[in-house]
Amino acid sequence: MSTLIFTKAVASGNDFIIIDARNKAARFNFKDLTKRLCHRTMGIGADGLLLLEKSKKADVRMRIFNADGSEAEMCGNGARCVAYFVAQTKKNTVVIDTKAGIIKAQVRNDTVQINMTQPRYVKIDFSLMINQHALKVNFINTGVPHVVILCEDVNEIDVARLGRLLRYHRRFQPAGTNINFIEPKTLDEVKVRTYERGVEKETLACGTGSVASAIVYALKLKNTGLVKNDNFSIFVDTASGEQLKVNFNIVQDAIRNVFLEGKVKIICQGEYYA
Repeated sequence: MSTLIFTKAVASGNDFIIIDARNKAARFNFKDLTKRLCHRTMGIGADGLLLLEKSKKADVRMRIFNADGSEAEMCGNGARCVAYFVAQTKKNTVVIDTKAGIIKAQVRNDTVQINMTQPRYVKIDFSLMINQHALKVNFINTGVPHVVILCEDVNEIDVARLGRLLRYHRRFQPAGTNINFIEPKTLDEVKVRTYERGVEKETLACGTGSVASAIVYALKLKNTGLVKNDNFSIFVDTASGEQLKVNFNIVQDAIRNVFLEGKVKIICQGEYYA
């Protein structure tokens, strides 16, 4: 029987298993193992697994495995958990190497702010056919792909059903996409519910989804002329009840200096018998 040392952390409702393999080679097939580790009753239980490896260009390399075993390019809340974990034994500034690029994090007590990679492929207000009905959506890649849909009341949305239909829509194949339903509260606050690909259900929070939602909301505000400024701080109310803060600049439709901030907590540490 093999023993695997793990740490479990949570960031605004997103929970992750962290495996630190920086000082020894990982001897497991993590795509297969992740499905067992993340199982809510037969394993530790989590939205995903974060594998830490050595990096020549950062403090740590982060590999992200979704609960279904698929590997993702980026995870905002996962990166914040990793920064908090690494900062326990290092400086409060942590540099993380991801498939989406280099992420810089600042850790202050239980609050972690990360500098996200520049968003790509932004497309506002286009229609998709869902069950023979046209649905107006928005798209942005904040390290991973996200659809963002504005709603009057997110509590009325069947996130599992509609999220699944959009996640597998032919427009986003073969990779698929995450789906965010957002309800504007004020000019600087939105409520968000997210269906996450790889987890294949609604999660209590999604970091890249919160960033995607905040940016799309700000772009729509600018397009309608409701705001004139270029600097934004958008507060995102997640399904967990915790609030994330997203800061960024929009200059001539170019999105720059994107930061995601929120709290992180270590839940437990222990041994898993693989």
